[in-house]
Amino acid sequence: MNLAEPLAKPAALQASGARILCVDDEPNILSSLRRLLRPMGYQVMLAESGAAGLALLETQQADLVISDMRMPEMDGAHFLEQVRARWPDTVRLLLTGYADVQSILAAINNGEIYRYVTKPWNDNDILLIVRHALERRELEQEKRRLEALTQSQNAQLLELNAGLELNVQQRTADLNRALEALTGANGKLKERFITSIKMFSGLIGMRSARLEGHAHSVADLARRIARAMQLDAAEVQDVFVAGLVHNLGKIAFSDDLLNEPVTTMSAEHLGQYRKYPLRGAQLLMPLTDLQEVARIVRSQQERFDGAGFPDGLSGFDIPMGARVLAMASDYFNLQIGTLAPRRMHPEEAFDTLVRQAGKRYDPAVVKAFCEVLQPGAHQGAASGPAAGEAIVASGALRPGMLVLKDLISRDGLLLLSANHELDDKLIRQLREFEQSPAGSRLAIHVRVEEGGRHETDHAG
Repeated sequence: MNLAEPLAKPAALQASGARILCVDDEPNILSSLRRLLRPMGYQVMLAESGAAGLALLETQQADLVISDMRMPEMDGAHFLEQVRARWPDTVRLLLTGYADVQSILAAINNGEIYRYVTKPWNDNDILLIVRHALERRELEQEKRRLEALTQSQNAQLLELNAGLELNVQQRTADLNRALEALTGANGKLKERFITSIKMFSGLIGMRSARLEGHAHSVADLARRIARAMQLDAAEVQDVFVAGLVHNLGKIAFSDDLLNEPVTTMSAEHLGQYRKYPLRGAQLLMPLTDLQEVARIVRSQQERFDGAGFPDGLSGFDIPMGARVLAMASDYFNLQIGTLAPRRMHPEEAFDTLVRQAGKRYDPAVVKAFCEVLQPGAHQGAASGPAAGEAIVASGALRPGMLVLKDLISRDGLLLLSANHELDDKLIRQLREFEQSPAGSRLAIHVRVEEGGRHETDHAG
């Protein structure tokens, strides 16, 4: 995707019609922001001062506020501090056109801004920042809703415990039902969180044809290597999530830099490139559940012999998940031409990685890699379905079928996450996608009932 082209409007935000308040004392800046945001489906409100912005917020709710730093009477830092105190759920962005570090720090510390953007801005960059900020706000609201639900259910359990002595059998049954409900709610929260990460990981793939589906391939191979090394379930999950977001730090790369092989980069581009693991980790750090994932992303370019970056770690000082991720990502990077101009065949990439045992890679990880992926085998190769599953086309889907694997479009976008039970609405949407101009024939992995009662026509 060329940065000069307008960014496509996200489907989720088209429906939501998020309200955005822009505050700046320069009318031309406000006009520019309105022209940029309105075509994306946002409702845009304008205010030419901090006081006017506060007055507007008293009568109209805003999901996100974009404020200039330098304004008369009330600067952006003071304005955003007021917004945080009175409307804490409103996401706050700061526009700054000058290098006033103290003012920016004041906005960060007192206004708790989500991001600051320098003027002049890049349209696509600011649209991405706005989209990410709104998506994060939605996730936080959903998390608070589920926490409130859990607290409510806990309160109900406490009330129930007060009368449990009346009937021991009834007490046990009620507690089991409550525990099952809480476990189910927690499981759904985790499933939604992972699904959101999978969708988010497709953003880099939308920037470059070479990276379409790349993150999902890397994540799947990293998970298989981690399992072969007998890591515990939490470590395997962290490695998988890190694979999905390992290129997150490249989100602000220009198209030229994103598509340039590492071995041909200029000194300037190489300097920018070497910062992407650290930037990716910084973007993940605010998410408390992804602290270990952030460590893995930060250390993915470290080498076992200590010659990597950004921290020059070596040997077992490198997090285990990062050692696994390095091998999985390099295997595919050699094949798609992101490391060198010449693309390698899977077998050649396999041999190249194995020869780097003890240098670039942990020998134990290389051993597990060889167990998982023997020469001649590679991700994406055609393979038969596992026992208990079938690969079918959308025309063979029936309500009640369970999808066993993430359903990914040919553009690398997540259409449906694993463990979804199909209903009439989902089946209709999948069939409409296949028939759309951007669609393609889907191969859908579903569970087969015992005795083969699902009559399916297999997808080619």
